[in-house]
Amino acid sequence: FFLFIQDFSKAMSQAGSSQFQEVIRQELEYSMKVELDKILATAHSNELEHTKKDLEGFKKLFHRFLQEKGPSVDWGKIQRPPEDSIQPYEKIKARGLPDNIASVLNKLVVVKLNGGLGTSMGCKGPKSLIGVRNENTFLDLTVQQIEHLNKSYNTDVPLVLMNSFNTDDDTKKILQKYSHSRVKIYTFNQSRYPRINKETLLPIAKDVSYSGENTECWYPPGHGDIYASFYNSGLLDNLIAEGKEYIFVSNIDNLGATVDLYILNHLMNPPNGKRCEFVMEVTNKTRADVKGGTLTQYENKLRLVEIAQVPKAHVDEFKSVSKFKIFNTNNLWIALSAIKRLQEKNAIDMEIIVNPKTLDGGLNVIQLETAVGAAIKSFENSLGINVPRSRFLPVKTTSDLLLVMSNLYSLNAGSLTMSEKREFPTVPLVKLGSSFTKVQDYLRRFESIPDMLELDHLTVSGDVTFGKNVSLKGTVIIIANHGDRIDIPAGALLENKIVSGNLRILDH
Repeated sequence: FFLFIQDFSKAMSQAGSSQFQEVIRQELEYSMKVELDKILATAHSNELEHTKKDLEGFKKLFHRFLQEKGPSVDWGKIQRPPEDSIQPYEKIKARGLPDNIASVLNKLVVVKLNGGLGTSMGCKGPKSLIGVRNENTFLDLTVQQIEHLNKSYNTDVPLVLMNSFNTDDDTKKILQKYSHSRVKIYTFNQSRYPRINKETLLPIAKDVSYSGENTECWYPPGHGDIYASFYNSGLLDNLIAEGKEYIFVSNIDNLGATVDLYILNHLMNPPNGKRCEFVMEVTNKTRADVKGGTLTQYENKLRLVEIAQVPKAHVDEFKSVSKFKIFNTNNLWIALSAIKRLQEKNAIDMEIIVNPKTLDGGLNVIQLETAVGAAIKSFENSLGINVPRSRFLPVKTTSDLLLVMSNLYSLNAGSLTMSEKREFPTVPLVKLGSSFTKVQDYLRRFESIPDMLELDHLTVSGDVTFGKNVSLKGTVIIIANHGDRIDIPAGALLENKIVSGNLRILDH
């Protein structure tokens, strides 16, 4: 009887706490609604419609955020994907190409995620406008690639840029320069959501403006926003009306993400007659990629699992290169008709990523975001394709920039390919210290980009500069201690060397 009373009171208190939590949730939602209505009331008539859509989308996301607790995967349910659900690229390439590849290409749209700023590399403005190779920016290279396709096959593959409110104006100004290129370029904007005060869970914005001191009040909610924004812009319907069937989506800073005709052919002419609605390109993990999201089988569906969703006790297991051998490159092929169908049914399910930030004034805020690849489980007949590492060449830091500017790669029609002179197919591991973080500092420290064809590993730390025509081979470590400076002289060859201390050209 005593045990029964104990169980009963425990059940009552649990019910009480869940009821209490429900009351708090409702209050928070109500307070959020009041604040969003106040913000909406400050909108001018010309921005009312899209602001309303943005805030509606945000409200849905906030509602889900309040409902969900803790990591959203049950670790016990995670299984290895079935053999045939991740196909090797070689198998898809072995099918060859049909004679009518041009008609297949005409069904394709290339979409680049162009919402990011170059702030992590010390640049103002859109990241896509940073020069990466022979004065060409990420955007220049993208346009050159698609123009080369259109000219080679006499096709009409358009480019669509998903901008954010941070990148839209600057990108549109630059687009003038491509008016004579053989690529139709369209843009649409992703949503603009209000940042939330971490303590009060209320928006920090007081009105709709996002310039001046209000720039920190708003954020673009991650690339998972592509489905709703693409649909809301009307562009999705227009492209379907033009006979387009698939989009190839990738990050604009991934220089390996070029249109692959073999994958496109596999989508349009599937060997079993059943078309895939969603293909995710994955590639083998190296030690550098242990945090990348991985494809798993979960409740009989392919599912992308990100490190943020993994319970703490299993993070090391998630990072294991032997258990989870592949990671998501964020190169995705998606059927337009499927996006339309799922968007109209409100059936695209993506986990919420809670991204904490500290603003310049010290205020702690959170951003609610989603990731485009997380929607894979909402689509029918999804597939992973294990592609060569060369299709994943992101430039996130100046260390990455050094690789793509070097003689490791040659540039042809906007595409980078690894030099045939390099004896092994992997790229060297490069770690440039904080003196190289900003692009302008990095450029100032290299009179010319060193020869890196035989380099395995480079670490540079402190005040270091490189003269012209330096060659780096094997493992090279250069460390200038605090207050010291190292100038690598022009024409120097460093092979399996550690250089430290103080070395000025004058010392020679």
